[in-house]
Amino acid sequence: MGEGRLVRVADTRLFVDERGPANGFPLIVLHGGPGLDHHEFGDYLDPITATGRYRLVLVDERAQGRSDRSAPPETWTIERMAADVTDLAAELGLDSYAVLGHSFGSFLALQHAVDFPGGPHATSGGAAATIASGSVPSARWLAKVADELAAFEPADLRDQVQASWDREAFAQTEADVAALIRDQMPFHFRDPRDPRLADYHRRTADARYAPDVLRAFATEEYGGLDVEDRLPEVRHPVLILSGRHDRTCPVEAGQDMAARLPAGELVIFEESGHMMYIEEQDKYLAAVTDFLDAHT
Repeated sequence: MGEGRLVRVADTRLFVDERGPANGFPLIVLHGGPGLDHHEFGDYLDPITATGRYRLVLVDERAQGRSDRSAPPETWTIERMAADVTDLAAELGLDSYAVLGHSFGSFLALQHAVDFPGGPHATSGGAAATIASGSVPSARWLAKVADELAAFEPADLRDQVQASWDREAFAQTEADVAALIRDQMPFHFRDPRDPRLADYHRRTADARYAPDVLRAFATEEYGGLDVEDRLPEVRHPVLILSGRHDRTCPVEAGQDMAARLPAGELVIFEESGHMMYIEEQDKYLAAVTDFLDAHT
């Protein structure tokens, strides 16, 4: 893993960890959460760099992870964090780049796609291509989480998982967030007792959490994303990655997005919940690299 560095964007500095060849086509990677950091991806995405064609630019989003924590709360919005992507690309001198966002990071990726029109000849600072992984185009889709929690099996884990969601709005310390993430994670795998859960926690052990950011978003519909009706405006290629058994961002949302996007592509992971890049890693890596090969 790279050592990482702080990069100035607008009124703050973002921490970036770059992996792979310096001359590889850059893929800016946005973590989930909110309140997590780039360690969410562990080293699961690193094989993307193996061909030498691509480099990963893993970002700790505004006021999270090892990024400056001084960015004022009024700037903790999906729109501002999406603009940070364009500012970061400019500061890094990237003439062309792609964006991959997972979960909450995919909300930022989609907002970026509609606010900064992209494509191979973009002049707006937009991406050449966007990948939305485990995503929804509007906060309205998240209303289904309550039903999924009520029906969650196995029953002996249901109270643990429900309590973890409830604690998001009250987390005060990094340890609080780490504990609720650990309790909640079985909900995000197709098999809540997946043996790879322990490996995930080991590979993400160096994460730095932002309880204040998590609290802020957990009480405001996770930023109130609403780009559904703007998706037809996005002309550059967008890959939607959805888990068939995703209890948070349902596969129906992925199908809806792909239908609305003029250059949308959809890959469904039939054996996955929300964590496709772990549950079906080989298929996930192939989908991402095939898409990048075709459009960058």
